[in-house]
Amino acid sequence: MKANVGSTDRLVRIVIAAILAGLYLAEVVSGTLGTIFLVVSIILLLTSLFRFCGAYSLFGINTCRNKPE
Repeated sequence: MKANVGSTDRLVRIVIAAILAGLYLAEVVSGTLGTIFLVVSIILLLTSLFRFCGAYSLFGINTCRNKPE
């Protein structure tokens, strides 16, 4: 797995994950929508930690500064 998520992209993903998880934990959203928010926040957090996004690789997107040769 080559990294395809850049620094700015990682930061945005972490912030969005924190917001979605916060909304779920504060019980602003609940039920099915709350569960979806929690799952999406976990996915965003994992993709930012591993610096790899499967959807990016499918569409050929790379936001890293050091582009593969």
